[in-house]
Amino acid sequence: MNNAIQVMLDKYHPTNNSERENAIKEIIQEIVLAGLSRGGFFEKAAFYGGTCLRIFYGLNRFSEDLDFALIDNKESFNLEVYFPYVKKELLSYGIDMEIITKDKNEGVEVQTAFAKGNTLTLLMQFFPNDEEARQIIGNQKAKVKFEIDTDNPSGGTTEIKYQLLPAPYEVRVFDESTLFSGKIHAVICREYKHHVKGRDFYDYLFYCGKGTRVNLAYLENKLKSSGKIDNKTKLTIEKVKELLLEKFKTVDYESAKKDVRNFVNSDSGLNLWSSDLFISTLDSLKTK
Repeated sequence: MNNAIQVMLDKYHPTNNSERENAIKEIIQEIVLAGLSRGGFFEKAAFYGGTCLRIFYGLNRFSEDLDFALIDNKESFNLEVYFPYVKKELLSYGIDMEIITKDKNEGVEVQTAFAKGNTLTLLMQFFPNDEEARQIIGNQKAKVKFEIDTDNPSGGTTEIKYQLLPAPYEVRVFDESTLFSGKIHAVICREYKHHVKGRDFYDYLFYCGKGTRVNLAYLENKLKSSGKIDNKTKLTIEKVKELLLEKFKTVDYESAKKDVRNFVNSDSGLNLWSSDLFISTLDSLKTK
C-alpha cells in the first residue's frame, strides 16, 4: 500500500464491508480529482456538490458522486479528453479501474463517466488482512461517478483550493455562497419520484449552521433556468424564503431521514427533522 494512501485510509475506522467500500470510494474520488487537475480540467470547470462539501468544507456525510460545472458554457467540451489523466493517476497508486462514458441522452446538458473496478480486488488491496472483506461476491463492481453540467447558469463565484494527499494538487471550486445557492435551488426544485432526497435537506442545515450567505444572482439564474420564476422577475431574499416555506410545509420528513441514514455514521439530530425545524431557519437567511 502506498504510504500516502495508507495515511488517507488511517482516518477511517470501518466496521463492515459497506463502510470499507465507502472509505475506498472516498479515497478514489480524491485520486480522480488529482488526475483531472493534472490534465488541466479545472481551467474549464469547477467542483460543487456533496463531495466538494465533504473534501473542502467539512461536511460529515458520504457522497457518491463528483459533480462539476463548466465555467464558460460557450466552450465545446469533451469529458473523455481527461480519462487518460485519471487512469494514469489511479495506476500510479496501483489502482486499476476502467473509465467509461455513459451514453448521453439527446437534449441533456450533462456528460457522465464512471471509474469502475472489481470490489473484491479493491477490498483486498486496501484491507488485505480483513477476513470479512474476502466475503464479497467476486464479480461485484465498485464505481465512482463523475459528471459535468455543460449548461450551468452564470453568477457563480469560484476559488482555488489545494489538497496535499495523495500528492499536492489544486481544484477550482464554487465558493460557499454559490454552493449554498445551488443547494437551495435543489431543495426548491427537485422532484421526488419515490422518496425524498434527504441529503439536500441535510446539506441545507449544514450551510445554515455555518451562517453561509446566499449568492442571490446565481440562485436567480438557476431558478429562471428551471422555470421556477420567469425571466422578468428580480429575485429577492423574501421570495427565496417564500419558496422555501412552501417546500418545507410539504416534505415527507420520514422519507428524507430514511435517505440520509445511508450516508451518515450517526443519525443524531435527525429525530428533530420537521417542518417547524426547517421553517425556523428562514429568518437567518442573508444574501452575500
